[in-house]
Amino acid sequence: QVQLVESGGGLVQAGGSLRLACAASGRTFRPYEMGWFRQAPGKARVLVATIAWSSGTTYYRDSVKGRFTISRDNVKNTVYLQMNSLKPEDTAVYYCAARRSVREDYVYWGQGTQVTVSS
Repeated sequence: QVQLVESGGGLVQAGGSLRLACAASGRTFRPYEMGWFRQAPGKARVLVATIAWSSGTTYYRDSVKGRFTISRDNVKNTVYLQMNSLKPEDTAVYYCAARRSVREDYVYWGQGTQVTVSS
């Protein structure tokens, strides 16, 4: 059984930075890809960034390009999201997720961590 646990959320002023972490536990954790999603109040959950576990290839949604960086530590089974130049519109609950293959949807989800950016 795979468990994902996020940490690092909080309250920050606009222009500030936060670093989220997602630690994965499980005897045979070898995902194909991990991603960060976010859900703002009253809005749908959206994909923020992904990283391929083996190659490290990354993807970012346009609104966070140049401000957010996703990375992973394969030894610690942890994925990070470094968020710089935060804006009030980045306020959301952030979730990490993992999928086992390119043909599969994200099946493992963390509990979420709140990020609030004040103006």
